[in-house]
Amino acid sequence: MNIRLTTLSENTASRMGLLGEWGLSILVEVEDLSILLDTGQTISAAHNATAMGIDLSQIDKIVLSHGHVDHTGGLKQVLSGIGHEVEVIAHPDIWAPKYASSRTGEETRYNYIGIPFQRKEMEELGAKFHLTTEPTWLSEKVVTSGEVPMTTSYEAVDDPRLVVKENREYRPDPIRDDQALFVVTELGLVVIAGCAHRGIINTIEHAQRLTGVESVFAIVGGTHLGNASVERVDLTIAALLEKDVQHVGVSHCTGLPAAARMAGVLEERFFFNNAGTVIIW
Repeated sequence: MNIRLTTLSENTASRMGLLGEWGLSILVEVEDLSILLDTGQTISAAHNATAMGIDLSQIDKIVLSHGHVDHTGGLKQVLSGIGHEVEVIAHPDIWAPKYASSRTGEETRYNYIGIPFQRKEMEELGAKFHLTTEPTWLSEKVVTSGEVPMTTSYEAVDDPRLVVKENREYRPDPIRDDQALFVVTELGLVVIAGCAHRGIINTIEHAQRLTGVESVFAIVGGTHLGNASVERVDLTIAALLEKDVQHVGVSHCTGLPAAARMAGVLEERFFFNNAGTVIIW
């Protein structure tokens, strides 16, 4: 079985002619199935697909890892490029009113960071939403995570800036909609994460339980360690080594300090996964 990962959007770009933009979008091709995980923040995913000679109309399914704009804001451009009805798999909470708080002196401001489109508008462009909290098998070898359980002692949804609005009040967002994509290969599991808000090790261990496969060949995508303590980063690296993950390609919300720390310890297992990166296993 062949698996091909093409990163269409990420904070940085690997070559001339491609756009770097805060966010993430990864095209996952497994045998004859083509899945787009996330759509970037605005035009970058669609633009970079064209620049790389990728025909968006060949995409079979879209998976949205969660409802933040940097993973969903390019949906309109992507759907326009696909040009036909396409299933969009996501958690129901992607439509929750998500905000990021910021404080200036005594004043707290809330900026909307959720999906910047109305559902009806996306459906008119061909999106057929399949909203579920449960894992969804897209083929015999590919499955979405559904909700990721919080099981490790050191991973938490602990960014106080991320909130949801309910009844005119703001409360911490548990980001239950955070999910990933798992591919079962002969070499072991390949875990493709959007942001891993609920913890990359929690996500990996959920993949192992869900699929019954212990060996983890690779993880690719966001690991949300940008604001993590050094202790949490080190515990994450230790867990990756303990699980003998062969390839660790981080992106987006991992943060450069955490990525550099990973690179120093993981050495040849590590690579930086940015826009334009193409991986074939």
